[in-house]
Amino acid sequence: MSNNRRFFIMVGALLLLISVFLGGCSSSKQSSNKQLAIGIVLPTKDEPRWIQDETRFQDALKDTPYAAEILFSQGDPAKEKANVETLLSKGIKVLVLCPHDANAAAASAEAAKKAGVKVISYDRLILNTDAVDYYVTFDSIQVGQQQGQYLVNHATGKGNPLYLYAGALSDNNSFLFFQGAWEVLQPKIADGTFVIANSDKAVALKDKKNLSREEMASIIGQITTNWDFNTAKNLAQANLAKASKNLKGNVYILAPNDGTARSIADTFAADPDITKYVITGQDAEKPSIQYIIDGKQSMTVFKDVRILVKDAINVALTYLKNGTPEATKTYNNGVKDVPSKPSPVQVVDKSNVKKVLIDSGYYKESDFTWPK
Repeated sequence: MSNNRRFFIMVGALLLLISVFLGGCSSSKQSSNKQLAIGIVLPTKDEPRWIQDETRFQDALKDTPYAAEILFSQGDPAKEKANVETLLSKGIKVLVLCPHDANAAAASAEAAKKAGVKVISYDRLILNTDAVDYYVTFDSIQVGQQQGQYLVNHATGKGNPLYLYAGALSDNNSFLFFQGAWEVLQPKIADGTFVIANSDKAVALKDKKNLSREEMASIIGQITTNWDFNTAKNLAQANLAKASKNLKGNVYILAPNDGTARSIADTFAADPDITKYVITGQDAEKPSIQYIIDGKQSMTVFKDVRILVKDAINVALTYLKNGTPEATKTYNNGVKDVPSKPSPVQVVDKSNVKKVLIDSGYYKESDFTWPK
């Protein structure tokens, strides 16, 4: 065989491997002869949380008569819309969509409705459209309440510096999380237990327990991490650089989720004027569970993805059988009251991490390094 022929064979093989790798980064599809009936669009593969969801969906669908294709939008509303169009072209009957941008996703939901496809808004509510049939979610207000309560439970005395951080303005959940946390924290801010360290908008509203969406937006606009680790780190660094020493020492930090919590915790730990911190999180991501074991993150709100995925699949199967899924409450998305049945959540910290996450089989004990 000539050297040129060998070269082209090697190049061809390399290109094939690259194409397989790239394809695996964007989607996953059950390999079976089952009918493709369910399309699932998740926000990104760059966060451990959504990899968990992908795995749980694949497991939950094994014992159903239907196949599903899972696509990732990588934080891009245009990619999300293209993903939905791809799935619609393949003849799906039910769309499970977790929007990156709650407002932009309305167009995708409406395209699905026009095609006669049922739309399940997954984990995040799609806003300002009547094309959403059902909302599968955890109780997001309760998540915020538990985060806020954890900070309250661990605070003593008066004048404790409180640093507030939130998710993305484009995500309706960010408002629900913050609403829940504020409801619990506000009385303790008003009585002087906490002193807000990094938002003058929040300081101006410290005597008001029930905030309007516009008021919450004004605060979130100052403290948004946009669900991005680097944004969270940079914002925390900027906050600490500006903070006086009386706003350091023992501090309390409302972090919206585990990924941002780790970035913020690392930033606060690196500041020599921070002697101790209590910081919240949510999602029970593996890296944050290790942080909790190591004492670098205080808590997380465990949202059992197995339950959420099971709920989503059950709703999808009900629609595929022309049924009506059970609902216990509704969430207004700006246009309609979307039926829902919120899944429960649970606080996890060092005191119960083994019982809740290991003994339940959610994670393996060998997944983590434990103190000897």
